Amino acid sequence: MSPPVENYVDVLIIGAGPAGLMCANALAVAGVNVKIIDKLATRVTVGQADGIQPRTTEVFQSYGLAERLLREGNHMHMGAFYHPTPEGGIKCAGRVPDISASSARYPFGLTLQQGGIEAIFLDSMKDHGLQVGRPRQPSAIEISEDPKELSSLSSYPVKVTIECLDAVDDENKTEIVHAKFVVGADGAHSWVRKTLGIEMEGEQTDYIWGVVDMVPDTNFPDIRNHAVVNSRSGSSIVIPREGDTVRIYIQLSNADVLDPLTGRADKSRVNPEKLVSVAKKIFHPFELEPKFIEWWTVYIIGQRVASSYSVKDRVFIAGDACHTHSPKAGQGMNASMNDTHNLAWKLAQVLKGWSSPSLLMTYEHERRKYAQDLIDFDKKVAAFLSKRPPVNGGGAPPGPGGPAFAAKKVYAGFVTGIGVRYSSSAIVDLKPQVYAKNIVVGERMLPQAFVCAADIRPVDIHDMLPADLRFKVLFFVGHLTETKVSELDTLAEELSKPTSFLHKYSADGNISTVFDIITITSGTKETINYLTVPAIFRPHWSKVLLDDADVTGSQGGDGYEKLGIDPDQITIVVVRPDGYVGIIVPSSAVGDLENYFGSFMISCSPVS
Repeated sequence: MSPPVENYVDVLIIGAGPAGLMCANALAVAGVNVKIIDKLATRVTVGQADGIQPRTTEVFQSYGLAERLLREGNHMHMGAFYHPTPEGGIKCAGRVPDISASSARYPFGLTLQQGGIEAIFLDSMKDHGLQVGRPRQPSAIEISEDPKELSSLSSYPVKVTIECLDAVDDENKTEIVHAKFVVGADGAHSWVRKTLGIEMEGEQTDYIWGVVDMVPDTNFPDIRNHAVVNSRSGSSIVIPREGDTVRIYIQLSNADVLDPLTGRADKSRVNPEKLVSVAKKIFHPFELEPKFIEWWTVYIIGQRVASSYSVKDRVFIAGDACHTHSPKAGQGMNASMNDTHNLAWKLAQVLKGWSSPSLLMTYEHERRKYAQDLIDFDKKVAAFLSKRPPVNGGGAPPGPGGPAFAAKKVYAGFVTGIGVRYSSSAIVDLKPQVYAKNIVVGERMLPQAFVCAADIRPVDIHDMLPADLRFKVLFFVGHLTETKVSELDTLAEELSKPTSFLHKYSADGNISTVFDIITITSGTKETINYLTVPAIFRPHWSKVLLDDADVTGSQGGDGYEKLGIDPDQITIVVVRPDGYVGIIVPSSAVGDLENYFGSFMISCSPVS
């Protein structure tokens, strides 16, 4: 027998669910040599995760993938709350906007079954020459113990043995992959996590839920809204999906699922007909009949976080491999994809030699803290939704004024993802700043409509922040008075020096390779002359924006006021490649930017 085929890659991704595909697509777009495998012969076609929160839609937009997501997915604009009546039925306690976070660019929830999400990534990856290796699964992983090999970016210190599950002969059954980095995105039962001995910290709850995807025949008036139903027979959640499909979460009792001999959940004791039967009792007096059942499952809620997200900063885990929680708050797939959105740009910058490997330590620092916060939030949601209301009808209702509505308002920023804030690190400078009062360092950059100064077409600042590995340096220069232009000339001269961070950390001597400079001015569309801005601040005519309304008066304007920026000053906002704000400084503190980038980036030019 001939020896196994051996291959070398920069990054090997194990698992082609949403987290793995987000990572693979981001790395492929960045030009990284990446390989991704999955044990399944085909992508998911039914069931699994389905909820997309507003921040995740923004992330898709940063990769140029939101248009298809918005077109194919169902949009949830309203939420409804139902509580029990003394007669034994339920009634609507009120309706509220499904998304209450005021800064959401996409102010609605979106649902699309996981297979549809995966298809978006797979098609994008194909355009960049990458496909998933199926069906493949790892059987062994070795990480070098040699410090020199681990510290060298030219080495391949991780060796993974991969088995081809559909091989027709022994010669093609095994492949050896040597990787610089490995990402384990292989789900809640992660082989990577278990093989490397990473523990999951947390607990299993007593909450048992069923879920069924179906096309319903019903007179329930909120079947196409995001509805929370709390009845004397239990709780349920309605999630409208694409087309006529609806997902219904159903609270189950121990008697419904647990084996009396083992005390463990036994899925064989439940079938979709039983789930629908329980749902009918919860929705009484409304009628609920399935025309077609697409998928169903039963689960016990586990709330756990991995003790570590990496081993020797060469193998990382992401998604369900490092955190598990209930799906009812709509965070699972969102948390997973945002894990690898956070990791991918850091891997790519390190591999390209732009940033130090120390940058990779910020992945666990940022995403593990988020996961811990998620578990704390999930405990509150799961406990509330799994608590049956008092038989006498007392207690606070789950509608407006009740605990569910209150939690929805309090945690709006967290649930939607747009309020996630990363703590202080090399890439998040949290020293107090008053220069952009409404922009929060560590959070994603706020959306805001401006107009392009050259042609007055409206443009949202988010569309100027693609996930392309570059740091976006936003210069809010205000009114272009003679005094201001003189200040800009002086600043341009300083930034043009070889010692400036723009030159020191530009990998190939070209500023625009690593940094994308965008200038935002104040003024009117009738009088603006964008050529007044010094050349370094306008690398392309499309990179100068104006804070004014478009010609219809319907988009743009008041951006400086909304962002809390003084147009009489020059304020610099640095946005990371993943869309999060890293640092904000006045033009008089450019030295702080030198310190910021110098803490993790690699100098590419001699300092004179």
